[in-house]
Amino acid sequence: MTRLAHDQLAKQYLQELLSEWGQLQTSYDIASEVRQIDVWFVPTGAASARDETLGLLGQMAATACVFEPFRNQPSPGEVRNCQLKLYVLHGDLVRSARRDNRTLAEADLPYLWILSPSCSARLIAGFGATEKLESWEPGVYLMPEFHKTALVAINQLPVNQNTLWLRVLGRGATQEQAIAELVALPEENVHRRQLLEILANWRINLEINQNVSDEDKELIMNLSPAYLRWREETLQEGLQTGLQTGRQEGLQEGLQEGQRLMVESMLAARFGAVDEELSQIITPLMQLDARERALLILQLSRSELVARFREPSN
Repeated sequence: MTRLAHDQLAKQYLQELLSEWGQLQTSYDIASEVRQIDVWFVPTGAASARDETLGLLGQMAATACVFEPFRNQPSPGEVRNCQLKLYVLHGDLVRSARRDNRTLAEADLPYLWILSPSCSARLIAGFGATEKLESWEPGVYLMPEFHKTALVAINQLPVNQNTLWLRVLGRGATQEQAIAELVALPEENVHRRQLLEILANWRINLEINQNVSDEDKELIMNLSPAYLRWREETLQEGLQTGLQTGRQEGLQEGLQEGQRLMVESMLAARFGAVDEELSQIITPLMQLDARERALLILQLSRSELVARFREPSN
């Protein structure tokens, strides 16, 4: 459960941070036998603005790259499997360039960033990876040049704003500290609200799972500050909306509006933009208790959810 949930969260999380800076695809199928790359990113736009906004993550995304995030330290075999997917992608890109009579330089081939909560000395040494402190933060281990691969030990990254976005994907105290920093960001931060929503929905997803492991419990605790802040701000927005009506029932309307915003946010996180069809089931979903509502949104497909709450036609 945890590995799959982490994969989904990491994809949503990186998509939120990187999508405005280039072309991004998640769960990208490549040729040969069926394999999927977690995140493939091709940068566009101004590098200086990207680096200023994303810090170390922006530095990694300066060239075409692949991100493979892990919830636990990968085994040597899992690292090799990531490299295999990278090299199959390289082959596809080279063949495509030949068909189009283009020349693909070595620098144009995507680089692989393996994001791990930690990396043992044996794993790092086994792949011949080394730190390049003159150009990268501590905790970033680059393999020999033509491997086009790096191991990122998230727990070894220095605690500063430059590494914040990556430390959120760590574990234990590293992740707990990073989420506290994320919650404390100014409300005008361009990514803060959306990332709080992603983390809050991840916590809800874990909490309603009937087979919660000790690892899941730790993760739920780490995510709780983000969930509580997102819930508080969502309810406050609704309350403000109700009070602005100037009517005596403004408080009650505000609480209802807060509930509506929370349901709408969960639907958006699960299915994308909330269109007219989804808007019609928000009110009946609001009548359920929070646990049952979250369970239905996260477990039913869009069509099943709509069919369950669609008003019968006359």
